[in-house]
Amino acid sequence: MSKLEQIEAAIMALSTNEFEKLKLWFLNLDYERWEQQIEQDIEGGKLEALAQEAIAEFETGQCREL
Repeated sequence: MSKLEQIEAAIMALSTNEFEKLKLWFLNLDYERWEQQIEQDIEGGKLEALAQEAIAEFETGQCREL
């Protein structure tokens, strides 16, 4: 049995309360990793072109409130 299969089996054996705690932990972990990736992309300049495009659209009035 692979490690992933072992994890899946363990998850299936969790109580409802334990599963809810795991789900929240996993969602928080996913969010933290996403935040780290965004920070790395910003620091690396990967989002600079998109930022400049958004600023240009804002300055020319090509945007609307959400």
